[in-house]
Amino acid sequence: MTPPLFLLDALPDSSSLVLGGAEGRHAARVRRLGVGESVWVSDGAGTVLECVVSSVLTDGLSLRVVDRRFSPAPLPRLVVVQALPKGERAELAVELLTELGVDEIVPWGASRCVVRWDGTRGDRALEKWRRTAREATKQSRRAWLPAVAALHSTAEVVARLSGACGLVLHEDAAAPLPSVDLPAAGDLVVVVGPEGGVAPDELETFVAAGAVPVRLGASVLRTSTAGAAALAALSVQLDRWN
Repeated sequence: MTPPLFLLDALPDSSSLVLGGAEGRHAARVRRLGVGESVWVSDGAGTVLECVVSSVLTDGLSLRVVDRRFSPAPLPRLVVVQALPKGERAELAVELLTELGVDEIVPWGASRCVVRWDGTRGDRALEKWRRTAREATKQSRRAWLPAVAALHSTAEVVARLSGACGLVLHEDAAAPLPSVDLPAAGDLVVVVGPEGGVAPDELETFVAAGAVPVRLGASVLRTSTAGAAALAALSVQLDRWN
């Protein structure tokens, strides 16, 4: 079984370290990891330390570093512009996108979104998305923690599409996703609309910015799962799952 992964902001260059703070307390008190067990520690920026528990502390673990490895960031970067889902489906979307390899998640306040991130409510929601991405990174043993951007307006999404390879998931699109030529580098931006779909004026604006409408298949997926389905298909095309 793959060892559990914990995240630290910075990794030491030494052959040992103390896993403390919230991560250390979770490892010692919740996971109850013991001496001799294997643990992975990552900075979320490609580096993973393969470690063994040398001693259990009150609020953490003392670890011996066995190996250090680095995974380069995959190219192109997979960026998903996710229209705000309702309720728990928002966390589901972030969790699935992270587990399936997204490099950046961009929350989007589409015109047909029921949910609105206003004031402190928006701040709390964004922080929850970031916590969810962090936990999903640990669960999936990813070396790279995906970025979760601040809330974007439609105009800001257009700016992200400019100069990138942009795809807009749309049930009425003529082109199937596998038919699109994918870039070897840069950003590959996938726009996922809300439950009511991307509004016609938004779609027109995105197309004018160079994005291509694409369909996933005959089924109409929910906003919380459509992005994950697109990432899975793109990962196969890009040979990310080799």
